[in-house]
Amino acid sequence: MHFELLIPGYYIRRGSTLERSLLVKFMQRTYQDLFPTQDFAHLARTVEQYFSKDTPLWWVEFLGEGVEEQGSQEEQTKSSPSSPIACVWVGNAIDQVSGNRHPHIFLLYVVPEHRRRGIGTALMRYVENWAIQRGDRQIGLQVFQSNQAALNLYNHLGYQTQSLWML
Repeated sequence: MHFELLIPGYYIRRGSTLERSLLVKFMQRTYQDLFPTQDFAHLARTVEQYFSKDTPLWWVEFLGEGVEEQGSQEEQTKSSPSSPIACVWVGNAIDQVSGNRHPHIFLLYVVPEHRRRGIGTALMRYVENWAIQRGDRQIGLQVFQSNQAALNLYNHLGYQTQSLWML
């Protein structure tokens, strides 16, 4: 497994399509944070329908406080992290105005114990760099109006509202 330093103490790795159940668990956690009384078992269908090798998933794992970047990549990965504490899942979308393909963030989630440490920002920058290398010129995402922490993050990173999804 290839781990890459995301920020000190946290490593990022590319997810596998074999990790569907873990992705479902993280999707359920993010929705339960916002809507604690709802049942989100149906999210498994979303993952089943949209998760593939063409919709990349990255996991963030915690190696520990005060971990210095030292030694070779191989040495760093020998003491591999345990279980993911954050993830970002990216799909593909078509801008309905320009017709251009662009990444669409299906999920960005950081477990509560690891929030406000720069992980969300680092994940967004990671995806932005990936998108640039791929030749994309924009990234789309959906955020609930009630999710003020996420709105603050995206606004801070320069994301702007393009449309409103209304029910």
